[in-house]
Amino acid sequence: MLVRCWGARGSIPVSGKEYLRYGGDTVCMEVRSSGGGVVIIDAGTGIRRLGKQLACDGIHRVDLLFTHAHWDHLLGFPFFGLLYDPSAEIRVFGLPSAQKSIRQMVSSTMAEPHFPVPLEAVHAVLVFHESDEFAKPLDLGGLSVTPVALSHPGRGLGYKVVEEGKSFVFLTDNELGYHHDGGLEPAEVVRFCRGADLLIHDAVYTPEEYAHRRSWGHSSFTDALDLALQAEVKALGLFHHHQDRTDDQVDAMVDVCRERIASEGAELECFAVSAEMRRSL
Repeated sequence: MLVRCWGARGSIPVSGKEYLRYGGDTVCMEVRSSGGGVVIIDAGTGIRRLGKQLACDGIHRVDLLFTHAHWDHLLGFPFFGLLYDPSAEIRVFGLPSAQKSIRQMVSSTMAEPHFPVPLEAVHAVLVFHESDEFAKPLDLGGLSVTPVALSHPGRGLGYKVVEEGKSFVFLTDNELGYHHDGGLEPAEVVRFCRGADLLIHDAVYTPEEYAHRRSWGHSSFTDALDLALQAEVKALGLFHHHQDRTDDQVDAMVDVCRERIASEGAELECFAVSAEMRRSL
């Protein structure tokens, strides 16, 4: 299983020399199975670059999973190259109760006057899974994908992806310090993440910032670290970097985590996810 990041920024894309190492594109993750199946999670601005790579690789069939309907997870959808490929097939999944209609959610990004090409005009075959059938694990491209409820305003889904005994857990926009309607209790989150080879988790705030933003739907990086230690995961990637967080400031958060890990004698790798991250499990 190959896990690749195409966008690690939250809220809004950014640019500038202070954001070069971790990138400015918003949320988009790619998971490829050993057999070549492709699962994409979220369509932030990073999906534009991913679309170009898929075209280069000759890939025309993908499964696109959405966590929720906030703009930073949708902004790139109209610029996803596979939409305009008549040989492409895109299966789209999400949580209808959180987004009303998956089709409506994505078509709104292409509606007038915001975008000149409506969803009905794209060339790819789009298959929308609008029911609660995604409330149980699915086999997508040879990958076993299990959804889990996020603790976030308006609800949403996180995902565990498993292949050949290796597991990747993706929990962006998940607030560990506050229980939102429909979200898991802390002990349930720990169980879901238990023993994962890679956990990528929302880490928007410092503890000082979080004290003034509790219930906003995001976690502090120290809460993400607590989860990783309790769940005994092998690697933790800090994710959904604040739009004003510079590369150096992100590095400082990682340093704090690594110091604590060392002081506790824990076996945990910690890093900040960049828009160029590529990891094989």
